[in-house]
Amino acid sequence: MTDLPVAAGLPDARPHVLYVAWGYPPSRGAGMYRALATANGFAREGWRVTVLTATRETFERLNGTDPEAETSIHPDIKVVRIPFDPDRGEGDLAKWSRLRIFSPLLWNGLRWLRALAGFPEVAYGSWRRPLAAAAQSIHEADPVSLVVGTANPNVDFVPGDHLYRRFGVPYVMDHRDAWHLNVYTGKRVGSRRSRSNRLERRMLDHAIEAWFVNAPIRDWHAQNHPERANRFHVVANGFDPAFLDRSKIEKRTRPADLTVGYLGTIYGPIPLRETLEGWRLARQRSSVLASASLVFRGRLGHFAEPDPEAAALLDEFRDDRVIYAGPVSKTQVSAVYSEFDLLLLIISRSRYVTSGKVFEYAATGLPIAALHDPISAATSVLDGYPSLFAADEVSAEAFAHAIVAASEFAATMTNHEILAAQEWAQHLARDEQLLPRITALSELIGNGVGA
Repeated sequence: MTDLPVAAGLPDARPHVLYVAWGYPPSRGAGMYRALATANGFAREGWRVTVLTATRETFERLNGTDPEAETSIHPDIKVVRIPFDPDRGEGDLAKWSRLRIFSPLLWNGLRWLRALAGFPEVAYGSWRRPLAAAAQSIHEADPVSLVVGTANPNVDFVPGDHLYRRFGVPYVMDHRDAWHLNVYTGKRVGSRRSRSNRLERRMLDHAIEAWFVNAPIRDWHAQNHPERANRFHVVANGFDPAFLDRSKIEKRTRPADLTVGYLGTIYGPIPLRETLEGWRLARQRSSVLASASLVFRGRLGHFAEPDPEAAALLDEFRDDRVIYAGPVSKTQVSAVYSEFDLLLLIISRSRYVTSGKVFEYAATGLPIAALHDPISAATSVLDGYPSLFAADEVSAEAFAHAIVAASEFAATMTNHEILAAQEWAQHLARDEQLLPRITALSELIGNGVGA
């Protein structure tokens, strides 16, 4: 879409999108990168963009921050920040009510019941009213042409639903995962007749589009909502060229100096123990790995406090040259990848799980040992990748075989092979996934949809 000129003294004629995302910079959550890229994509394509999100203090209190990521917000974007559940995580007893001091358990239970009465989502329901009020104020001050809400949490869909019902504003539902599909087990969440299931069906009835990160999740929703399937689209994640300088990644070591790397969140569902046991076996079997190191970079769990179980498991294997080197700002990933000779892709077992890191891993051009069940949606993303060494099952033995094969390739690979793999991965850039939908929405809004 070409930027529309604004004549002197006339209102800005460009369409105005309200983008709603709980996880937006400086949030450190995994979904932040999709939110950042989507809002920036609309701005680059000529839309006026207002982002509705939580305060910086919210992220500092609950899941940690990445302040440098905030510098990547498009300069034309207006960010509106509103508080999110300020009582949650409050450690100052002087600010506690008498009921909370008397019985924190009772106080918290009553608070959650009040929140669920507003919106059926544990821990986030209390945000419904502030979001709806903020969205209405934004629209009344500067009419909104389109609302895009990205989940989770699913309460982010409230502004779109509210402005549609009150003012007829069209909206898009962007499911980063899914509301009523457990992507790890493949089972439905809740009864079809539950309040939240009925609410999602109503929202899907009126959404002009719904986005899903991979085909299996889209297909599950199409099967469960066949009358709406023509409005369901796959908008995959992707790597962000603005953050990943691939020119810095090249063959850099002698075989004896190999550094095997993992970059991403380290959390419960991933086969971490099988990976570490496989690493131990691989080092016993391959001279290439005798003095190699396995370096983990990323958050231990999804919250501000590190996951003690993950930390203990990594520490258990420290004598096997396993190193945890801490979290990484998105702005520093190029430097981290340049220190690695090959990558371990460790993701949970589910046909509905892709993992955002699979795109970035492929973009590096480095060899990848895929340590996950072949059923994962990541398998199709990497189909054809030139330097892929995939385990055929989740076990220490299968993982050891993949690690040995990948490390032996890494020991002799050339810069030409890295460049060839980077070129293969070009189609996985995030804009390649986003632009078709932004273009389609530009045409729909230009044709008066929702007017």
